[in-house]
Amino acid sequence: MENFAEIRLRIPSDQQYKVRSMIESVLDLTDVQYSIEGKGDEDDALSLDAVFPDLHPGSAIKGLRYRENLTQAQLARELDIKRHHISEMENGKRPIGKEMARRLAEALNTDYKVFL
Repeated sequence: MENFAEIRLRIPSDQQYKVRSMIESVLDLTDVQYSIEGKGDEDDALSLDAVFPDLHPGSAIKGLRYRENLTQAQLARELDIKRHHISEMENGKRPIGKEMARRLAEALNTDYKVFL
């Protein structure tokens, strides 16, 4: 069985048929298999909190560290803080202030707002 990726778009409802038609036209020019579903029931949508109940600003640190190929110890050295502080922030046990968010952002090549 072939694997598929799901792509969801949110567009103004008055533009849905125009956008759908354009997307189908482009996909028809390719040999890509696809299906386009109609408007779903909004009651079926789950909130971000429901899908990721443990999500918090520190969750981004671990993913960005991984992206940058850094260990907690390496990031801690770069920020001149203790390694366990990184762990506490990643686990939501230590708040991330604005200044620390800026330092993390610089070290992890991202916008500081992801940590606030």
